Amino acid sequence: MPPSVRAAAWSVQDVREASPPVRGGSLPVHMKAGTMSTMTTPFLSVRNLAKSFGAFRALHDIDLDIHRGEFVCFLGPSGCGKTTLLRAVAGLDLQDSGTIHMGGRDVSRASPSERDFGIVFQSYALFPNLTVADNVGYGLVNRRRTRDEITKRVAELLTLVGLPEQGKKYPVQLSGGQQQRVALARALATSPELLLLDEPLSALDAKVRERLRDEMRSLQQRLGVTTIMVTHDQEEALAMADRIVVMRDGAVEQVGSPEEIYRRPATPFVADFVGHMTFMDAIVTGPGKVRVDELDLVVANAAPFAAGTPVRLAMRPEEVRTRGIGAETPNRFEATIGDLAFLGSFCRAHLQPTGSRATRIAADFSSNAMRDLGIVPGQVRTVAFPPEALHVFAGEGR
Repeated sequence: MPPSVRAAAWSVQDVREASPPVRGGSLPVHMKAGTMSTMTTPFLSVRNLAKSFGAFRALHDIDLDIHRGEFVCFLGPSGCGKTTLLRAVAGLDLQDSGTIHMGGRDVSRASPSERDFGIVFQSYALFPNLTVADNVGYGLVNRRRTRDEITKRVAELLTLVGLPEQGKKYPVQLSGGQQQRVALARALATSPELLLLDEPLSALDAKVRERLRDEMRSLQQRLGVTTIMVTHDQEEALAMADRIVVMRDGAVEQVGSPEEIYRRPATPFVADFVGHMTFMDAIVTGPGKVRVDELDLVVANAAPFAAGTPVRLAMRPEEVRTRGIGAETPNRFEATIGDLAFLGSFCRAHLQPTGSRATRIAADFSSNAMRDLGIVPGQVRTVAFPPEALHVFAGEGR
């Protein structure tokens, strides 16, 4: 386990005073209570970063800025390069080309011990022969802290992660969630400026994962430590991050706040990977207008595409309107309710527009809507697409 390399062991209060929570970035971000929006020089700056393993190109000229106090998620499918990028930032796998600046220092060729970070792995990586307290204090021993300093710091951290009475136990005596809390406490022991989380919740069951997700986010906000988390779980990224870096095939597809990524995806890949999206082949028929089979639809923005251009039209299932539809409502049409899939708090239906055999559109209905509207398979209902909810991408149409 590569320990963080901070020279002095600060108290939790020291960390709060020295590193107040800061949110934001070079792109707009969603702001939370108690955060700051002023951004200057990035804390972490990556330029033209490339990495290959033999003939396989893992990273393609990555450019990325992360500001002090941000919580940033690297999100993408397996093999997209997100863990490789994290390991390059940590110095665990040196890049082939490109630069990394951290806190104003060029650390492009620095060893892990020369970079100020703490790291938490998916597998916890706790020392089985050491007690919880000794695991947490391991990095402090290497920094030649006194016994009293270590004891005090370990007690602070175990209290911080909700394990004040577990110091004398061994990792095997703890649950998976408790072990991950210990790993987090160990990563924070030397008060690093950067916290790296490599899929820290993926080995836990759903309930524990959700609880720890909230706890880790709350802790990060309290301490204000700049944090990068690798995950393939879109819900985790949406719930925890200030900004999300969506990656695909070793390249960055889009960087933005969770709301930007979800509501304004830049590419079909982002639209499809984050959340559920219905894609339809369409033809641009004029400014702000497209046709899907027999449906003529108004869209908020089809400006880049000339009339006659084949495009892909995309929309979230929850954006399909079923209430408050009048004669002047744009994009209204009749559709037959197809199969209904019960998904707990909502049902997902497939709609087939009247007069169209090829087009099937996913629509989500809340439990209240199901009850109030009496929605059943085979029913014909009037629905509508809000123009602003329709995303237009380049693609093949008909």
